[in-house]
Amino acid sequence: MRLRGLFLGFLLLLCIGCSDGLTTSTFSSLPAKFSYTPVTSMPVLYTCCNSQGEWCTITLKSGKFLFTSLTSTDEALQTALYGYTGFYMGLCGFILGLPNMPELGYDYPIVTCYDLACSNCYVNRSVTKALTLQTGGYAHCSACDLTYNLNNQGIVSSEGKNTYSFETFRPLYRYRVYYGNDVLTINN
Repeated sequence: MRLRGLFLGFLLLLCIGCSDGLTTSTFSSLPAKFSYTPVTSMPVLYTCCNSQGEWCTITLKSGKFLFTSLTSTDEALQTALYGYTGFYMGLCGFILGLPNMPELGYDYPIVTCYDLACSNCYVNRSVTKALTLQTGGYAHCSACDLTYNLNNQGIVSSEGKNTYSFETFRPLYRYRVYYGNDVLTINN
């Protein structure tokens, strides 16, 4: 009886120990909630959801949602519906797009969403510094000089000057996203 209790206690500790950082999740636990329809009404948003290697940012400024790519910007008014249903724009907004290659385990690319904030500045310096899009599917932080590869799961692709001498690099925060039937939903 006592041996059985020790064995069950050991199994419980083993399960708890494995969940503390030995396992990682693809998606962030930060709150994010955003929905937009019809996607076809916003050319920038439609393009980044349907064209491989195209990316845009989604931000909220002065009561308007801004959908910005490298070449253009579309805007939509924040309606009363968003006040009733609520929305969370992550730390700084979103980077949304269709990678130019599929992730490991997938046969085709899927629409992907990252937070617009530099994850390394947020973790190491507790600041929310917005990234800027660059050609080729990259996002750059002007504060720490890191560049992230949006087509490769948001990992750091160039350490640049590494202004703040970060010793380890974390990928961008990623959110769950659904795109289908002319509806885009980001929900974490």
